Amino acid sequence: MAQAPADPSSVEAVDPEESSPNMIVYRKVRVELLTKCSMPSFFLFIYLFYFAGADIVQWLMKNLSIEDQGEAIHLGSLIAAQGYVFPISDHVLTLKDDGTFYRFQAPYFWPSNCWEPENTDYAIYLCKRTMQNKARLELADYEAVGTLLLKFKVWGAKAKCEIDRKKDKTERKILDSQERAFWDVHRPVPGCVNTTEMDIRKCRRMKNPQKVKKSVYGVTEESQPQSPVHVPSQPVRKTTKEDFRKQVIVFCLKKEHLTLIAYTEQYVEYDPFITPAEPSNPWISDDAALWDIEMSKEPSQQRVKRWGFSMDEVLKDPVGRDQFLRFLESEFSSENLRFWLAVQDLKKQPLQDVTTRVEEIWQEFLAPGAQSAINLDSHSYEKTSQNVKDPGRYTYEDAQEHIYKLMKSDSYARFLRSNAYQDLLLAKKKVSVGKDMLASICTS
Repeated sequence: MAQAPADPSSVEAVDPEESSPNMIVYRKVRVELLTKCSMPSFFLFIYLFYFAGADIVQWLMKNLSIEDQGEAIHLGSLIAAQGYVFPISDHVLTLKDDGTFYRFQAPYFWPSNCWEPENTDYAIYLCKRTMQNKARLELADYEAVGTLLLKFKVWGAKAKCEIDRKKDKTERKILDSQERAFWDVHRPVPGCVNTTEMDIRKCRRMKNPQKVKKSVYGVTEESQPQSPVHVPSQPVRKTTKEDFRKQVIVFCLKKEHLTLIAYTEQYVEYDPFITPAEPSNPWISDDAALWDIEMSKEPSQQRVKRWGFSMDEVLKDPVGRDQFLRFLESEFSSENLRFWLAVQDLKKQPLQDVTTRVEEIWQEFLAPGAQSAINLDSHSYEKTSQNVKDPGRYTYEDAQEHIYKLMKSDSYARFLRSNAYQDLLLAKKKVSVGKDMLASICTS
């Protein structure tokens, strides 16, 4: 059977644990209330009955030198969320700048006292409220459900209720509201933020299940592990070479590492540090053949193969852009690529020519009845229309990004499947095979 709680005014605060991140917040709020706001302990008992939410806002603005009223309301809501002040007639712990009545929480129930209430304590509290049979203490729906699940704790609640009935009526009413506010913090209304749920001490209790903790109703008990079956801790085993090997395998199988490996394998033959370039580097061998090939309009097999990696490879290669443009012209759909190239060229224009070039692009691709109208969504078109009123190098940035996505999902995929690209790729393969056979004959 649960024992009666000690007198709130006579209970000393438990030293907060340094390991709890929530305790930093609790101590900060406590300092703000008792030190910076110049609130002595007797102030809590002077205003035990009620005061308006607007009074708290003015009080915070005065004592903390806050000029913005919204900031004071926000700070007050944070203090209420931690349970230091609470509304009398509402379970939602927030501060309203109006005539809503509030009370200060008793120091006994402050979260800075390292509270970590158990379901047993909550069951006693709910059962006690159902026994008092008063309208102001009626349970909410979510509390009624919890009561049904925890009914076996009814005897402890009865003992607590009998002791509470012997107290003064005013004192009992105030204590009821403070107790209810305490549970609004630790068992909040569904949909409200639980300011106590992220507590590192929960993880520590899993490792140290025999730790003694404090009970709301004066019952000090040893905490049990969260699992219903207690599994004894395994002895610490020394890490072996096999363990490290498994960790390395798991590390390498992560998606980002697989992506990086795939990228490296794809571009390995284009990296001269790994694969010797053919022909050789002109800066090393004094052979300018590599530059001649790069300037040639007839791309090499490696170059054509690289276009299939991504659309960026096609767009940054001048020959690739020309081949892509020819393919789109053959399908009468080159306006998207021409617009994209025009916007790229706009970014390199001298500042004095930017305004003129912006207008030319608008008239050619976006104006009503434009000769090469492109297909933009309403959002991009509206934003671009606003940007044109203040022309700059990046006026068409949103429209260019939209067109890029369209080409990547449609035009580029069709280009790779087209006969033009496949013939170009196969032709280069045949040429390279013929050269290899000729070289082998000459050497033999």
